[in-house]
Amino acid sequence: MSVEDGLAIRDLTISIGEREILHGISLDLIPGQITGLAGESGSGKSITGLAMLGLLPANARTGGEIRFGGRNLLTLPERELGKIRGQRIGMVFQDPTASLHPMLTIERQLTDHLRAHTGVSKAEARVRALEALEKVKVPMPETALKKYPHQFSGGQLQRIAIAVAIICEPSILIADEPTTALDVTVQAGVLRLLRGLCDELGLAVMLITHDLGVMSSLADRIAVLRQGEIVEEGTRYDVLRNPQHEYTRALIDALPSHEGAGAGAIEDAQNEEEARND
Repeated sequence: MSVEDGLAIRDLTISIGEREILHGISLDLIPGQITGLAGESGSGKSITGLAMLGLLPANARTGGEIRFGGRNLLTLPERELGKIRGQRIGMVFQDPTASLHPMLTIERQLTDHLRAHTGVSKAEARVRALEALEKVKVPMPETALKKYPHQFSGGQLQRIAIAVAIICEPSILIADEPTTALDVTVQAGVLRLLRGLCDELGLAVMLITHDLGVMSSLADRIAVLRQGEIVEEGTRYDVLRNPQHEYTRALIDALPSHEGAGAGAIEDAQNEEEARND
């Protein structure tokens, strides 16, 4: 697979009012790979994902290209973007309670989303909803369909939000800080799920996070964003074990388990890379 089958960001600039948020960034999303976009709050990570979905503020000005399916998403009319958003490009947000309707059953939320984009029958939509819950490993999916969001834990809700994002079988998945709102004990399970879905479904995933520790166990490639510019980009191993930019080194030094050249999760990145090369 190549970027022609995924999504390519080229020289993307975004300005809101007098402030330029992104300063000409370029990034490739390739099927079957997770590309991490790391940086502090305010670096421009989330707005990059929103630009891919055409969800920028009305006063935003853009330049460059976001190429997907042979078209530049930045120049598509809203009607065309609506066909892509949620169907061909899915998104998982930080807080699942904010992305799920509290008054609708899980079945209704999954089937409504699917039918709005694909027009399948109610019966087919229910079958697909059940399959989606099985893919994200929600226990007792038949029972889960009948429940409401408040009846699930935060980790299970995030799995359900991921099910909503993948039920239309998108080729691109944007995960914006998908574990930040979760208890540390359930974060690893959600991350393993994202890795498994990427491998199983051939998704091109963009993982947005401030935490390079998350990247170390998940991403194939990492781009480090600082004040709207990508200051470093490369394989997970290269970025985490041999960072070239002082900002990347500062992010690594801030990791709780970091000791000198790296420990814990970052050491795992080296071990995994060496195992692949054996």
